Amino acid sequence: MPGILYVVGTPIGNLGDFSPRGLSALETCDFIAAEDTRVTLKLLNRYGVKKPLVSYFEHNRRERGEEIIARLLSGESCALVTDAGMPAVSDPGEELVAACHDHGIRVESVPGPCAFAAALSVSGMPAGRFTFEGFLSVNRRSRREHLDSLLTERRTMIFYEAPHKLASTLRDLHEAFGDRRIALVKELTKIHETVTRTTLSEAAGMFAEQTPKGEFVLIVEGACLPKPEPVTLEAAAETARGYMADGMSVSDAAKAAAKETGFKKADIYKLLCEISEKG
Repeated sequence: MPGILYVVGTPIGNLGDFSPRGLSALETCDFIAAEDTRVTLKLLNRYGVKKPLVSYFEHNRRERGEEIIARLLSGESCALVTDAGMPAVSDPGEELVAACHDHGIRVESVPGPCAFAAALSVSGMPAGRFTFEGFLSVNRRSRREHLDSLLTERRTMIFYEAPHKLASTLRDLHEAFGDRRIALVKELTKIHETVTRTTLSEAAGMFAEQTPKGEFVLIVEGACLPKPEPVTLEAAAETARGYMADGMSVSDAAKAAAKETGFKKADIYKLLCEISEKG
């Protein structure tokens, strides 16, 4: 009988955030698949856990993924962890999870901290609807296509960014979206956690000449609804003419158009008469 893949959330900064259930999963599994075994070892040492570790990250995910699947099919259980937060979110773990489902291997979630949810909760930005966009591509064309696809996105947008790429990302966001509101959340759950609420133009200027320290979550305001074009009296008269074409009298058409557009019936009626005299 196949084993179980436990998808275990780990602290995003403060090791005290690790859950009792997460600890239990690490203690009872047969082995741990970690993004960086050195990072995970610090967590294991903190809680006195000794388990075999295998590395599973972007550049070995296919070969190592096959090895992990084989061990799971043989009956071993595995805890999948990332350096911080929930595996499979902006993380190659999604491929391993999908492969487990394809092979009929049971997958269980052991929830833990998640950087984008934590950042949104302290940002003060609209959180009713949002879209998580992860890291922008370093490829200029892919990056531009990604941002172009979001130009009319009305939900709050969430991005991850590394400190050495923050300045260029803020410039690109400002160029693409204009001067919207943004919250920059840095070093979540750590000693130097900060939330900076500003605009894209000010943020781009703020980091133009400095390379900050720490990982960032960027919470960007969504697009505003386009302002409706103002209705003119001439447009109201055209609306009335449409009703007249359907068989309404001038008076009834003016009344219906007035109700629809907000203009006075008398003004619409007068303009309709003037148009009729000219026509």
